[in-house]
Amino acid sequence: MNCADIDIITASYAPEGDEEVHATGFNYQNEDEKVTLSFPSTLQKGTGTLKIDFVGELNDKMKGFYRSKYTTPTGDTRYAAVTQFEATDARRAFPCWDEPAIKATFDISLVVPKDRVALSNMNVVDRKPYPDDENLVEVKFARTPVMSTYLVAFVVGEYDFVEARSQDGVLVRVYTPVGKAEQGKFALEVAAKTLPFYKDYFNVPYPLPKIDLIAIADFAAGAMENWGLVTYRETALLIDPKNSCSSSRQWVALVVGHELAHQWFGNLVTMEWWTHLWLNEGFASWIEYLCVDHCFPEYDIWTQFVSADYTRAQELDALDNSHPIEVSVGHPSEVDEIFDAISYSKGASVIRMLHDYIGDEDFRKGMNLYLTKFQQKNAATEDLWESLEKASGKPIAAVMNTWTKQMGFPLIYVEAEQQEDDRVLKLVQKKFCASGPYTGEDFPMWMVPISICTSDDPTCAKMQILMDKPELTVVLKDTKPEQWVKLNLGTVGFYRTQYSPEMLQSLIPAIRDLSLPPVDRLGLQNDLFSLARAGIISTVEVLKVMEAFVNEPNYTVWSDLSCNLGILSTLLSHTDFHEDIQAFVRDVFSPIGERLGWDPRPGEGHLDALLRGLVLGKLGKAGHKATLEEARRRFKDHVEGKHILSADLRSPVYVTVLKHGDSSTLDTMLKLHKQADMQEEKNRIERVLGAISQPELIQKVLTFALSEEVRPQDTVSVIGGVAGGSKQGRKAAWKFVRDNWEELYNRYQGGFLISRLIKLTVDGFANDKMAAEVKAFFESHPAPSAERTVQQCCENILLNAAWLKRDADNIHHFLAQRRGPPATV
Repeated sequence: MNCADIDIITASYAPEGDEEVHATGFNYQNEDEKVTLSFPSTLQKGTGTLKIDFVGELNDKMKGFYRSKYTTPTGDTRYAAVTQFEATDARRAFPCWDEPAIKATFDISLVVPKDRVALSNMNVVDRKPYPDDENLVEVKFARTPVMSTYLVAFVVGEYDFVEARSQDGVLVRVYTPVGKAEQGKFALEVAAKTLPFYKDYFNVPYPLPKIDLIAIADFAAGAMENWGLVTYRETALLIDPKNSCSSSRQWVALVVGHELAHQWFGNLVTMEWWTHLWLNEGFASWIEYLCVDHCFPEYDIWTQFVSADYTRAQELDALDNSHPIEVSVGHPSEVDEIFDAISYSKGASVIRMLHDYIGDEDFRKGMNLYLTKFQQKNAATEDLWESLEKASGKPIAAVMNTWTKQMGFPLIYVEAEQQEDDRVLKLVQKKFCASGPYTGEDFPMWMVPISICTSDDPTCAKMQILMDKPELTVVLKDTKPEQWVKLNLGTVGFYRTQYSPEMLQSLIPAIRDLSLPPVDRLGLQNDLFSLARAGIISTVEVLKVMEAFVNEPNYTVWSDLSCNLGILSTLLSHTDFHEDIQAFVRDVFSPIGERLGWDPRPGEGHLDALLRGLVLGKLGKAGHKATLEEARRRFKDHVEGKHILSADLRSPVYVTVLKHGDSSTLDTMLKLHKQADMQEEKNRIERVLGAISQPELIQKVLTFALSEEVRPQDTVSVIGGVAGGSKQGRKAAWKFVRDNWEELYNRYQGGFLISRLIKLTVDGFANDKMAAEVKAFFESHPAPSAERTVQQCCENILLNAAWLKRDADNIHHFLAQRRGPPATV
């Protein structure tokens, strides 16, 4: 059976109604995390009871049964004991058959100090004094349903809670650090609304009597969906009305929606093996948006999905070192590596495309079929396709296999010709590659659901087709010459579009006058940017299109534009005209900055707050004079306690004063970090410290990253912030990671934080020599769970270098003549 870091003292087996037989040998296979028990004679077939007496360690690795350090309100250091078993760490807490398909029921009892809270998956059925020690109690929990080991959980510590009952009678509690019960109310409200939403959506009731959501101080992931006892990072659960910003509320709502979806999809029905992890995560990453859209329609969350998940997945999936959604997983160490943007974000994107292709009603029918048929069992990807096929009568498996079993996605090239009153479109699909036009021997093909709209009604598909061959000609009837035509309505299909120059020209005015819906404006700009990055079109073309966004009101569209300009700015930090791109950023963002101003107006909503923070931060970082002065003034008032900054303005103000600050600015920020009572505020500061630009201060920030002041899971974002902050920061962060590799690797090995650390540190480099240096370093310092990440990073560095070589002069020329004196006539 599986067993890791556990010492077995005795073991015995009693066949039903017979004598117990003692095991005579324990053979540990540490490499494979297994132990074999041997008995003096052959055991007879049939049921029986295996008893094992063992000792394990409450470790500091943030996996298995581990201890989490926290500080009490009076400043004492204490420890809680908590679990994190996914994917393969239940075996660190107790010997077991630790695989998702080997399901069992669990009867759990915990012996704990009597002044501590003890929680597990089920409700408490008995609590009695422990005979050997009056300071301890024994807490017994109800038997669980049939479930996988990775979902078992127990927590022992000091907590307060708030509770509510959902409409359907489930007891919901949110556990918070002592004295912070107030901060659990927002998540409680979301959870209480979400449970009935899923019950109704799946038409299957929540199967347990209670659900607890609990904030854990040291936590590697964002959250974990243990059945009935969901664990979270503090920042993914706690909201303080005064000190939490709008983006944190949105993040909490999404994470709660994600983890509660797993109670059905993942916990009730579990994947057969880790190869199907994507199904679990991709599905939950899609439906969390459906749920937040239901709870908070004002968030315009589906547009944000495109920027947060869809485009991120396309960026990664265009690399030669991507991987298919479905990856065959052999050894458990390979599991950690697939917790990435392909499993989550591409998984969610293709499910969104599928949902759109099937239609909501049939999709729900299919989901109900699937969940009822496989409840308390295990299922594979094919099983879901079969249920959805039954419900919809469409060729789901055939379509979806092209998206999950092969890596990458298509670029659809489209050109149009007017024939009398009709528009004839010619479509060609080829694999989209980040390195330029696809030249491979084989021709991968996708079955692509394509929707087409015209300026007649930009919100409604004039035609929907399934493109199942390399080339296709379609006729749009009654389409006048002056009407524009756009593919991929709502940016739902997982493909990029390249229009003929004439078609593209006719779409630009629709960006300017906003007649194209926000998500389509975003998709168009993002496609162009990625085509420029791949060298298929010139970057200057995209910069010209970006100038068309002057009237843009939508937060998410700005957010995506801002991301792309950030990538370009990082690229051009390797040139001597970096200041020119900063000027371009100031020009693009200052009109919207002036319209928004610094202070919320009456009646403003969630998205206005997000947009203001984004724009001011962008202008401040780019050195926009008025923004910088105002940020400094407000920062001073904030520090002196005259006028506390609203939570939504803190990040932009902090980043602005740091970017243009000195050692006293950094000291002030570190002081604010120390005083912050809320983890969200500490994280907010940690993420921006890297903006500081003097070399000796950069070193100070890097040293701080590994200090006791920063929780282990947050060190990564401090180092990442330095690498992303400036050219000097990038070099310093990479050197720091190499110099401290042993400590960092010991801390994060075998988890996905090591991959994140590597990606954040080296992704911004742009010369061939650096790619070789990164490759060589990891050849001599292997990190098995991050192997693919290293390959992707090296590929990205080479792509950046090629991009720079190809386009730097053109970009320089374009930016220079924009700044130049107006031409005289």
